[in-house]
Amino acid sequence: MEFSSKLLQNAVNEMAQLPGIGKRTALRLVLHLLHQPASKTEHLSKALSILRADIKYCESCHNISDVDLCEICSNPHRDESIICVVEDIRDVMAIESTSSFKGLYHVLGGKISPMDGVGPHNLNISTLVEKVKSGKIRELIFALSSTMEGDTTNFYIYKQIQDQDIITTTIARGISVGDELEYADEITLGRSIVNRIPFESSLKS
Repeated sequence: MEFSSKLLQNAVNEMAQLPGIGKRTALRLVLHLLHQPASKTEHLSKALSILRADIKYCESCHNISDVDLCEICSNPHRDESIICVVEDIRDVMAIESTSSFKGLYHVLGGKISPMDGVGPHNLNISTLVEKVKSGKIRELIFALSSTMEGDTTNFYIYKQIQDQDIITTTIARGISVGDELEYADEITLGRSIVNRIPFESSLKS
């Protein structure tokens, strides 16, 4: 792709580094920004800069937040004895959109994937185990994607806490094997949360 401007080329190259954005899409987005009033580009740039500088991670669940304790963890109407274990913020948003879950979350920040160099020490697993050992948790719901990496992560965590007096469940397999949680429709995902099954049962399937 030939560019008549180095400035344009640099902007397109940077935009193309975003996931799911190819060079042609990046060019279309950059040209769109060029045709907008300068104030709009400045607002976008400022919003991204502030996001990068000021964003926090909840000290309890590791969810993205504006403050030290996110709105979900600080909500007195949530059931603190039930923890839903998810991969990232997108999964929290997906489950919250179903209005079917009233407990708290624990965001791992990924899945165990040796091929990608991601081990248990790279994820927020130790803080989850500490929560369980505190004795305040009644049920742990595994809500990771139904992939080999998701199942491996579930099993690893299960082995870490299996001697604790706690119920372990997993979302019902209304979520197809191999599917990413964030792409499930709200009705299917909501039913999967409500109709969760004992985690031990999922090991036999």
